[in-house]
Amino acid sequence: MMQTLSRSILKTLGWQAELAVQMVDKCVLVGAPHTTNWDFPLAILGMSAMGIKFNWVGKHTLFRWPWGFFMRLLGGIPLDRRSGGAGFAIKTVETFHDLDHFVLAIAPEGTRHKTDYWKAGFYKIATKSNVPIALGYVDFRKKKIGIGKIFMPTGDKVKDFALVRDFYSNKPGKYPEKQGEIRLR
Repeated sequence: MMQTLSRSILKTLGWQAELAVQMVDKCVLVGAPHTTNWDFPLAILGMSAMGIKFNWVGKHTLFRWPWGFFMRLLGGIPLDRRSGGAGFAIKTVETFHDLDHFVLAIAPEGTRHKTDYWKAGFYKIATKSNVPIALGYVDFRKKKIGIGKIFMPTGDKVKDFALVRDFYSNKPGKYPEKQGEIRLR
């Protein structure tokens, strides 16, 4: 029922959800580009419309009163970026090992503002957990939200990031000028 409702809401808004791959039970789902607060409700609707249960990472301040309970209910996991995220990565790898189904969405830009590089946490988590990376997107030009590619990270960051960069090259966010360059520090 939620899947049908989500599809209807997206259709009413002129959007469409598109799952171009066979979804897997465990993966790190890249959410990009991330240039506006509208990415969040569209992602929630899009994933629901595609029938995908997932968790997502957000800055810890989103989980304060009064929204905290609601954010967790939607699958949110708080991340306090002041600590650098090392403990979070270890805990997440353990979660991948413990669960049969775990799709974790991460926005590697880490912010809605322009960045010089992507944060590598998503890549490290996928590599250490031995799970694939799914490339999800919100394309404001075509009004599509979806998952278009899944690949197993090779450990060769240069090669893998070239693949990621190529995938996102034609998927603009609401504010393309705010999109971070797809490269590591």
